[in-house]
Amino acid sequence: MKITDIQASVVGRNVPDSGGSTWTFVRVYTDAGLYGTGECNSAGPIWSRMATKEIVMGRYRSLLLGQDPLDIGPLWERLRRDGRYSGGSTAPMTFALTGIENALWDIAGKHYRAPVYRLLGGAFRQRIRLYADCHAGHDNSPAAYAEKAREVLAEGYTAVKFDVDGMAPGKHDRYNYTLSARELDHVVKVIAGVRDAIGPENDLAIDCHGQFDLPSAISLAHAVEDLRLMWLEEPLPAENVDALAELRAKTSTVICTGENQYTRYGFRELLERRAADIIMPDLAKAGGILEGKRIAELAEIHYVPVAPHNVSSPLGMMAACHVCAAIPNFLILEFHGRGIAWWGDLCQGDKPFIREGYMAVADAPGLGIELDRDAARELLMTGDTLFE
Repeated sequence: MKITDIQASVVGRNVPDSGGSTWTFVRVYTDAGLYGTGECNSAGPIWSRMATKEIVMGRYRSLLLGQDPLDIGPLWERLRRDGRYSGGSTAPMTFALTGIENALWDIAGKHYRAPVYRLLGGAFRQRIRLYADCHAGHDNSPAAYAEKAREVLAEGYTAVKFDVDGMAPGKHDRYNYTLSARELDHVVKVIAGVRDAIGPENDLAIDCHGQFDLPSAISLAHAVEDLRLMWLEEPLPAENVDALAELRAKTSTVICTGENQYTRYGFRELLERRAADIIMPDLAKAGGILEGKRIAELAEIHYVPVAPHNVSSPLGMMAACHVCAAIPNFLILEFHGRGIAWWGDLCQGDKPFIREGYMAVADAPGLGIELDRDAARELLMTGDTLFE
């Protein structure tokens, strides 16, 4: 079996109610009549998605034509090494590599007539627990956050996450990372209000998007220690591992980071320096399905759980579910699509994809779900074509 073509398309731009979500999909074709579809990271500005598409169809396509798609490991390493001196370990080249690798696993599963998780060694679980990433709208009051939390729990979720950066009154300087006393007081009241609303039996994560400095992060982490957060996410910018390690050593609040680390090499120092209690690789951009399993295995050596970041379509989310099923130290997976009415329309499969706060791992060969061609064409970014 040989690769005959590789195409990429960008879906979601300029669509009402998109929530800013845009996805780059990669399709790999073979001379055996099989094809596989993978998804690349959807975060960041639109130029990132277009750059990812150009890398897929430009440099990487030329390296893969005529190759055996079942040689996933050697092909992955060839692409990674090819870009070593041109940013190959960073975005968007790793994003492109991830989408291609996911598509190759889809082909492999279809060829061997097995779901991807079986090819990874089997499933520790068949259903993947989700947490809902929530937004309370423009009302930043503790009451609004609490009401949103209750609304989401009523849908069957047992865990929620809220952002607390940039939402509090009292900011004196837009560039300074320091939390003022007024800001800190408001943020703590919001978090306490949500905890009171959801009770001790449900989990609560708080995302700071790396918007605080070290003194502020320490103060916030100390202030919420008795609220038993599932985690405090990126209270510091993730690029300073020493600062993260210092924060973690000074608080009992669980610290989570990792959505902007790529491949196992990006997580090595984070884990060796004990800079995080939980890691959250984004499996649509961290290097691929097998690399996600490698990252989890590296974390398992340090007894660190994995809670992947996820802003994917159903296709990318199902790819993440295969990884989550195949690792013992999986904790919980993010779901970011609640506000996108047509999120589930993008793919064909056993619907609804989300049931009572869980996503079942598909048992069909490959990733187990397919991109809906008609829906994807209607949702294409203006001016793009779908695998033409």
